[in-house]
Amino acid sequence: MVINLGNQQSFVSQLVSELRDAKIQSDSMRFRRNLERIGEFFAYEISKKLHYENREVVTALGTATVPVLKEFPILATILRAGLPVHKGLLNIFDKSENAFVSAYHDHSKEDQFMVDVEYVSSPELTGRTLIISDAMLATGHSMFQTYKALIGIGKPAHTHIVSVVASAQGIEYLKSSLPKTGTTIWVGAIDDELTAHGYIVPGLGDAGDLAYGKRHDF
Repeated sequence: MVINLGNQQSFVSQLVSELRDAKIQSDSMRFRRNLERIGEFFAYEISKKLHYENREVVTALGTATVPVLKEFPILATILRAGLPVHKGLLNIFDKSENAFVSAYHDHSKEDQFMVDVEYVSSPELTGRTLIISDAMLATGHSMFQTYKALIGIGKPAHTHIVSVVASAQGIEYLKSSLPKTGTTIWVGAIDDELTAHGYIVPGLGDAGDLAYGKRHDF
């Protein structure tokens, strides 16, 4: 299932418009904060799909029965561009355990690249709800390799994939690669064009550089 929050009338569209705006992008703190804010909206929408149980809460004047989460989801992200979105999710799911994956594009072969996963840090995932977030979903290869690395640790009961801006090609790749059941893809916008170098058009640029400054890989 693919859920595009950009197709709904909500403040998510306002945040996506600011993330795309080259003038607003010059303020890296604002860019990071907007990614974080949109992560909070994703968390709220995903929270509607989780399981709850009734709990009695004692107030100053009596007792109230309130539905609460049975279990907080595990939050995972791909370093580094996914960190602000991850923080937004964690602001809502504040008792969640966290997983981190380091993945990079290997451009050693001309006109093609592969995605290598170097590092994974994760709690036990078996039977849990897993949310994997990243700012951008271009080809979909980084997200899929991250998913494969994580399920090698344990099989989640359900996996939610979260990305602010995705390409149509990346969405189709994940739909064909991920299990038909037990996964949901959440996006804030879907763009039609993907360049030969893996950039989404119109997209919003390199989210990692815009959030944290230009990188130099060694």
